[in-house]
Amino acid sequence: MNGDWQELLAALEALRARVLQESEARMVVLEGQDPTLRLHPGVHNMLHYLALRRVDLRPLQEALAGQGLSSLGRSESHVLDTLDHIIALLSAALGRPEPEVREQATLRPDEGMRLLVQNAERLLGPAREHRSTRIMVTLPGERADDPAFLQSLLAAGMDVARINCAHDGPEQWRAMVKNLHQATQEQGGSCRVLADLAGHKIRTGPLPMEAGVVHLRPQRDRLGRVLAPARLRALASSPPPEAALPAGVQCVLLPAAGSPAPGVAEELLCVDARGKERVLVVEAVETGILTLHCMQGSYFVNGNTWQSRRRRRCRGVIAGIPPAPVQIVLEAGDALLLSRGSGQGRVATADQPARVACTIPALVERLSPGQAVWVDDGKMAAVVEAQGPEGALLRITHAKAGGARLLPDRGLNFPGLPLNLPPLSDKDLADLEVIIPLVDMVGFSFVESGEHMGALLEALQQRQASHLGIIAKIETAQAFHRLPEILLAALGRQPLGVMVARGDLAVEVGPERLTEVQEEILWLAEAAHLPVIWATQVLETLTKKGSISRPELTDAAMGVRAECVMLNKGPFVAAAVHTLDDILTRMQDHQRKKFTRLRALHWQDGG
Repeated sequence: MNGDWQELLAALEALRARVLQESEARMVVLEGQDPTLRLHPGVHNMLHYLALRRVDLRPLQEALAGQGLSSLGRSESHVLDTLDHIIALLSAALGRPEPEVREQATLRPDEGMRLLVQNAERLLGPAREHRSTRIMVTLPGERADDPAFLQSLLAAGMDVARINCAHDGPEQWRAMVKNLHQATQEQGGSCRVLADLAGHKIRTGPLPMEAGVVHLRPQRDRLGRVLAPARLRALASSPPPEAALPAGVQCVLLPAAGSPAPGVAEELLCVDARGKERVLVVEAVETGILTLHCMQGSYFVNGNTWQSRRRRRCRGVIAGIPPAPVQIVLEAGDALLLSRGSGQGRVATADQPARVACTIPALVERLSPGQAVWVDDGKMAAVVEAQGPEGALLRITHAKAGGARLLPDRGLNFPGLPLNLPPLSDKDLADLEVIIPLVDMVGFSFVESGEHMGALLEALQQRQASHLGIIAKIETAQAFHRLPEILLAALGRQPLGVMVARGDLAVEVGPERLTEVQEEILWLAEAAHLPVIWATQVLETLTKKGSISRPELTDAAMGVRAECVMLNKGPFVAAAVHTLDDILTRMQDHQRKKFTRLRALHWQDGG
């Protein structure tokens, strides 16, 4: 036994010496760039952690666990303290003198956690009494002037509001913040605001537009029997010119001149776009919006007529259905031309493949045969077959059964291709001028290096905004591989956090590697005592459709390991906030970061 302990002690002493030597060598280089970094405990501990994880520690971990000792598996926030405690225990067991007081100051576990909590509060605001993980919600532009909607989010548990600068514009952003502050004051408490810079929008270009269609489809069982009717939400009168329909509203039931508006329980006889006779039944009328249901599948377009069954004067036409991009559905094996031009795309013809532009044409010219291309967060995958005079010819390699629809303004990813784009786009710089007076944090989209982070720091300093927090959004493979240098470029200068942007990241590193990659980001951020935002597609089905997916509930529960979880916008986002609040509150009794908490189990008393 003594021999095993002696070998372990020697291995740990050697490991500690190597960690100090390598971290000090890095610190000397960093200190030459910024002498204040040596004063920052997060920098020291992160360098210790990087040195610790440079080699495979699994044999040492197994040997330590075999002796009932800490296996280094929860040492992220206090690396040297963990090593020193194990060394002291082994020394005492061997009857050796207690190790001399170390010259290198170490962080205890409680100090590492305290620093993380302080940094999270500084960036994201105070946590709630019943829940330590915050909830962030992306605000939809169409609800910018709806204080009641914002109040419902705050009441459900929203702690941080997110503005996505890739959508809407300054008028909507200002309205969002104004109404949010008003709602927060009325309810008490606080709510921080994050604005995500759009970054370089590498997206599909425009497609030709065609008349819009509202498709109503009842829910049926396998025998075709209706389980639940299809529902339609419609305005009872036309909105002002150029005004968008309210969120969730699909069309307008435009009454004829002198016609009264339909009322509750009224049956409307319609003829749909296929000439089929259909009946719409009014379920509810609220603030000028009708909720109707239909027991049969229907396709409605502008100009389809409707008339009340019992009031012949109550009649009109369906209007207000917005135009939609042409239908381009691509299956595995189909060709797609990614054009260099900026014009509209096209559907496939007998002698030409479907075409779509890229919003950054220069990238198309750099695509080589064999380069992977992902569309719309991985909903479609392709590979470059050849370059031609019009652009890059792609071959679809993956799409859902029956084909995936190609849409405009959807993300394009080119895994492994160095983008070589400026850190901030012209739009980003213009948006900074608008958002700096409005927000508490800036989300840095597509940051890929310490140089990029330095460019944002400089841009904020030039605009007297060095007080704003920065969220480094890790959404590319290059950002993941350069995460240490990205964090070190801003640590100690401004409030800093990390967002795990799992949608783009999964496309970049591959869905099989996402779990591994997001774990490593969590570990490294904890080593630097930085808060993490767990983002992309959390409770997506509930947010978008109002139904709960069991796998998404499990995924949401994993968010308790971060300091904040982000929800995207959707018609049912308030319900999603309420559900997430409940999940996170329950889970924090069982989990804190990587530490499993052994709370008494309820099954012992039948609970």
